[in-house]
Amino acid sequence: MSIWNLAHPWLRELVSYEPGKPIEDVARELGLQPHEIIKLASNENPLGPSPKALAAMREALDQAHFYPDGGGYYLREAIAEKLSLQRENIILGCGSNEIIEFIGHAFLGPGDEIVTACHSFLVYKLMAALFGATTIEVPDPNYAHDLKAMLEAITPRTREVFITNPNNPTGTLISQEEIDWFMARVPEHVVVVFDEAYYEFLENPPDTLKYVREGRRVVVLRTFSKIQGLANMRIGYGVASAELITILQKTRQPFNVNGIAQAGALAGLKDEEHQLKTRQITIEGRNWMQGEFAAMGLEFVPSFANFILVKVGNGKAVFGALMKKGVIVRDMNAYGLPEWIRVSIGTTAQNERFMAELRELRKNS
Repeated sequence: MSIWNLAHPWLRELVSYEPGKPIEDVARELGLQPHEIIKLASNENPLGPSPKALAAMREALDQAHFYPDGGGYYLREAIAEKLSLQRENIILGCGSNEIIEFIGHAFLGPGDEIVTACHSFLVYKLMAALFGATTIEVPDPNYAHDLKAMLEAITPRTREVFITNPNNPTGTLISQEEIDWFMARVPEHVVVVFDEAYYEFLENPPDTLKYVREGRRVVVLRTFSKIQGLANMRIGYGVASAELITILQKTRQPFNVNGIAQAGALAGLKDEEHQLKTRQITIEGRNWMQGEFAAMGLEFVPSFANFILVKVGNGKAVFGALMKKGVIVRDMNAYGLPEWIRVSIGTTAQNERFMAELRELRKNS
């Protein structure tokens, strides 16, 4: 008898999430030197972590033989203070992805449904499948969430709705007015998850925390992976009513967030200068890159995040050709967008190198 006969049947069709290609893999496979490669595939911070975060993490290494603070007291206190909330409104995760899993543990089972936009973060669908739930993917005209259509897709079986703002991989943004309209109509049996991994790149962000303050069934997800540059440390957080956080805490493994990550996140959270510098280089690089795409006659989705979705013809072929040149981007086949790639905003030198290699490819194609 196959072991598959003992496993949950919904796991058979589950396709694992495929992250951006690591520099080390490309170097090994193509015989390149790591320093010759630039990675613009995973929406990482090209400046790296805050120097203050690096210093705090180095100091925390001396305590590596102790278990971390399982409750994340000081980091949760600092996040709550920054957001004008209470520690009880905050839960920490091994990246905000883990909190998506917490929400699934709390509310999903076989026969349940989640609602997402058609071109949104794949992890929602993968997590739903782990719990035997069904994902309803709603078409997104112009690659932006259609909240009216998402509201209409909600059924008595719907347990969660995911709204990614700005959206990954399209970079589009939903306005405060659209969010307020949706929240005025969403049924009470649904938990609304606002995934705001790229929130800090916005100059005038919508306010979703007001729904937490109102005690609504809302979870706001944020991360230290992007603007804080701590992707390798895997640390994020969720914000919700104290009652909802109490439920999610029951799904969490002890010591799920390591102490070195907590130390780096706490120091980085306080370094406003580093965050401002990251935001500025991102906006400048994004504007420049979008101007270059327009000059080349390439269709792209105007972005509010630290990446751009651009139509290049055969996305997988362009991805492969650029990788051979030591430039890693992301092809969008997994998102049902085979003609597109997603490119992260890097440093000025990285952006210019990517654009030069792309022009060369198009000239020779």
